[in-house]
Amino acid sequence: MRYFPLFADLHDRRVLVVGGGAVAERKVRLLLEAGARVRLVAPEVTAWLREHPSITVHREQFDPQHFEGAVFAIAATDDRAVNEAVAAAGRERNALVNVVDVAELSSFIVPAIVDRTPLVIAISTGGVAPVLARLVRERLESLIDGSFGQLAGLLQRWRGRIKGGLPDVNARRRFYETVVRGQVAALVRNNDLPRAERELERTLQQADTPRQGRVVLVGAGPGDAGLLTLNALRALQEADVILHDRLVADEVLNLARRDADRICVGKMAGGHSVSQGRINELLLEQARLGRRVVRLKGGDPFIFGRGGEELEFLEQHGIPFEVVPGITAAIACGAYAGIPLTHREHAQSVRFVTAHSGDSMGDLDWATLARERQTLALYMGVAGLGTIRDQLVRHGRAPSTPVAIVENGSRSNQRVVLATLAELEDAGRAAAVKSPALVIVGEVAALAGKLHWFGSAPVSWQALRAVA
Repeated sequence: MRYFPLFADLHDRRVLVVGGGAVAERKVRLLLEAGARVRLVAPEVTAWLREHPSITVHREQFDPQHFEGAVFAIAATDDRAVNEAVAAAGRERNALVNVVDVAELSSFIVPAIVDRTPLVIAISTGGVAPVLARLVRERLESLIDGSFGQLAGLLQRWRGRIKGGLPDVNARRRFYETVVRGQVAALVRNNDLPRAERELERTLQQADTPRQGRVVLVGAGPGDAGLLTLNALRALQEADVILHDRLVADEVLNLARRDADRICVGKMAGGHSVSQGRINELLLEQARLGRRVVRLKGGDPFIFGRGGEELEFLEQHGIPFEVVPGITAAIACGAYAGIPLTHREHAQSVRFVTAHSGDSMGDLDWATLARERQTLALYMGVAGLGTIRDQLVRHGRAPSTPVAIVENGSRSNQRVVLATLAELEDAGRAAAVKSPALVIVGEVAALAGKLHWFGSAPVSWQALRAVA
């Protein structure tokens, strides 16, 4: 992040604007709305700038002495030499300068703004794509109507009473979350401000009632944060504490509330692990403290995620819960690798199978799994590629059956390795495939060669062997 975002209090403070045309006028209007005292320097100025009583106009060429007393400056001329002189004078005085549409001369950026006073949203691309910033602003303008400003104003008027009634910062945050997501906000949207104020008072009176904790079991998907559901995002934003798996992507965790406690409870083969019993204990402890707990699992919590076991434990102890499904790895890896898991010409069914260990694989119905015209999606099978190959071939699946290994599916470092069933173990070893990875067995796997669209192109076993 090159530019640090902030909102400056300019009330009754001097700001220097160099330039007198339409661009300067737009900047000055914003500065005046913020209460700034504007000193304008330009030989020629628009009629509005010239006649406005709150602007001090100097009809002359820029001189570094014009910086005196100014907290920052905006250069809004079409003269490169003048803009460079303003930027240089700012650097000499350690003063911030914005040169309109010239990022390399600027020490700060004026963002695109969505104004719902007292709610103000600023958008910036760091000066590299102002048109994109304006596009984002346009979309936000349509999503955030005037009721947001009215709601912010209502909360501003009640801020002292709320703080006095709820001295605990966590209790205050929970109260605000109830207000902005509940009946008060709905009444404001309906422009019924008197009822909204009464509802706010009622909610505040009841805010000190002890709150029961609850757990939200959330599927984080395979890695790409864009695959989160809106309900998952809401849960992350409301969480007091997040118990997350090791494989949950940082991009997903970064969407959580910044002050939420985060506890990694991931399991790692051959490494440090948190037992399932300890995870259950943590869920119970945190919920009994009255906290909103998010149990964040990679993929979908009900697909090989032991989510059902955790909910049974919570139910036994009387802890309320809800479930937010996630996109399971097979769905995401197939889609991002260009592999349709079912296809009218190749596969009429798909099976999700966990191949976590040699012991568990021994219990699988390999005869059924080896049937033709179906797709197998094998989770956690990297360590058992040889066993998968041997069992499927032994029970009748053709050694020439296409297979794909999708490593880090949907993430920026996704890799797809294509081979045949006979080549599966050798291909995985040659590519040094590591977890998380999904193995897809079936004729549909070969379609990745022409349908891939995300990340680098799939690599074949033949190509790997040639390199070796």
